Amino acid sequence: MAVLISVERAALALGTAQVLDGVSLGVSGGDRIGVVGRNGGGKTTLLRVIAGELGVDSGRVARLGGATVGVLTQDDSLDPQATVREAVLGGRAEHVWAGDSRIRDVLTGLLGGIDAPAVSGLDSTVAGKSGGERRRLGLAKLLVDDPDVLLLDEPTNHLDVEGVAWLAEHLVHHRSRPDNAFVAITHDRWFLDAIATRTWEVVDGQVNGFDGGYAAYVLAKAERERMAKVTADRRNNLLRKELAWLRRGPPARTTKPKFRIDAANALIEDEPAPRNDVELMAFATSRLGKDVIDLLDATVTAGDRVLLDHLTWHLAPGARIGIVGVNGSGKSTLLRAIAGEIPLASGKRKEGITVRIGHLTQEVRELDRLRDARVIEAVEEVRKVTVLGGKEVSASSLAKRLGFPGPRQQVRVGDLSGGERRRLQVLRLLMDEPNVLLLDEPTNDLDIETLTALEDVLDGWAGTLLVVSHDRYLLERVADQQVALLGDGRVRQLPGGVEEYLRLRATVSPSYAVAAPAAGTSSSSSDSQRQREGSMERPSALTQPAASPAEQRDARKVMARVEKQLSKLAAREERIHAAMTEHVSDHAKVLELNQELRGIVDEREVLELEWLEAADVLEP
Repeated sequence: MAVLISVERAALALGTAQVLDGVSLGVSGGDRIGVVGRNGGGKTTLLRVIAGELGVDSGRVARLGGATVGVLTQDDSLDPQATVREAVLGGRAEHVWAGDSRIRDVLTGLLGGIDAPAVSGLDSTVAGKSGGERRRLGLAKLLVDDPDVLLLDEPTNHLDVEGVAWLAEHLVHHRSRPDNAFVAITHDRWFLDAIATRTWEVVDGQVNGFDGGYAAYVLAKAERERMAKVTADRRNNLLRKELAWLRRGPPARTTKPKFRIDAANALIEDEPAPRNDVELMAFATSRLGKDVIDLLDATVTAGDRVLLDHLTWHLAPGARIGIVGVNGSGKSTLLRAIAGEIPLASGKRKEGITVRIGHLTQEVRELDRLRDARVIEAVEEVRKVTVLGGKEVSASSLAKRLGFPGPRQQVRVGDLSGGERRRLQVLRLLMDEPNVLLLDEPTNDLDIETLTALEDVLDGWAGTLLVVSHDRYLLERVADQQVALLGDGRVRQLPGGVEEYLRLRATVSPSYAVAAPAAGTSSSSSDSQRQREGSMERPSALTQPAASPAEQRDARKVMARVEKQLSKLAAREERIHAAMTEHVSDHAKVLELNQELRGIVDEREVLELEWLEAADVLEP
């Protein structure tokens, strides 16, 4: 494949920070590259260098003659006075773009919910759009223009689950030709796995390349760190021997050959600096009683819209629920209703006497009053000392583990980046020891390293957890069940997870969506069942007739057969994981095994759906 853009020994310093340090890389035709790294680590700067928007201090950036480059930045550059038609389609005649299936796909996938051509939405002005809508317009314009090299900075921001799935499919389908390529900065690990054939990690001024998407990147990085640890252990052993030899008595120390002292000093200098890992600690939670929070026949309205329509939902102790839905369907409103922050138009809200709620909003408004406070002051306002692992830990120590080293603890809260503000508020919430956590898009502005640490905490957290997120990876990791808001005022349970939601959105007609059953079980469910999951009322109009004894026997046979097949798939999957670990340095073999692993995942999804259909037959 032709090299469309090449970077050779590029170095760039911004202020006192060396953002790029002798970086060499290339973007070739057919490349689908994902870029990961810590916030502030230089990902956006690298993209600007590749685009030619930012010069380098030394080195060279070359572009194949005639190759066009399009960039999606995080800033809004659209003309507010332009119409959507002008902003997205430019001067293209209607018969030109309407006859191009690729352009129609972009308009349907990105603008169908905002500016459907059927209702003349293309003639509305950009000025009337929200920030998220303008972001989608900018992305649509770039995909319509179809440059040779597409550079995307966080393209999944402001996209819901459906939008992310559509964008991944579009990029893979339309950007895999030998004459084009794309590079995408993303913190969405599902998206990264879906689109990337290569992953770049930007860290400490270097760009490390890995074959494959997120799964292959994590595996290869773990193997590199394992090998580095072996090397470090050997170096440390040699270091200890050298220092012990040098410390053997004052007379002996003065007679040591100089080269031995120089060798020991070289070992000391070669010791790597402590890594500033972002860690979140598991905090003790107050004990919950049997009753947590109940919404009883609750209705919530916004103007003339009914966001929640006579919803009954019993939250159980220890329930872990992920919430997905179309933008504007009322996900954030549902969390606020559960938290008691907005009034109900009708119905009741009941809260247990032992409940302590922690609510993370999208805007992190709670930190506004602390703009002039230092980071350490914002943490100590909640608690100066807490007990972790049987030991007292100071607020300063916790802030350091969260990614705020000494100097950053003295920074004003108002000067923090979006990702740092979110980390700070998560820490403050957890230090307050809530037993009900309501998280509204907790992954916004967080890098993958922080996301992994956050998931590690939530994975073992012992309270009731509700998470609104478009991050499929997070939902599948921390939630035991998913529910969907479809914009009809109801909540629907998703036994098949996010994949079932996407199928539902793709196949269910709007009239059926309005009549869709609410999630969970009826309000008369037993306490033992309420301990396992939250329950919501199911409309009796959709009750299915009882299956015959013969149908029930057939269903049990199907379930038994599927369970055996799932067990075999689990064994195969375990063997593949072992083989991937064994051949971690053989990228071609890892990719082959990863493809086989994806086949197993697809097969398992089909079997799980078959099992669920059989289980539905046995439901009373």
